[in-house]
Amino acid sequence: MEEKVRVHLFISGIVQGVLFRYYMQREAQSLGVKGWVKNLSDGRVEAVCEGEKENVRKIIEWAHRGSPYSHVENVSINWEKYIGEFNNFSITY
Repeated sequence: MEEKVRVHLFISGIVQGVLFRYYMQREAQSLGVKGWVKNLSDGRVEAVCEGEKENVRKIIEWAHRGSPYSHVENVSINWEKYIGEFNNFSITY
């Protein structure tokens, strides 16, 4: 069984109003990654992702590319202790 990890992301650039959260949710669900994603008032997107290390790395790689309509300038990555608190990956507000 692979190691479980948790990561807290802050994504900046053109990432709001471009379906970033929808595409991230779809990608996370396809990878079995749990957590949430939301828009911040300063124009960034914030996400918390938990799951198998390799799949969380894949969602981080995806975050650097973003949705087809976004332009990602920076992804701040904070590794945290795995908690296992999520049942799915949701868009929050």
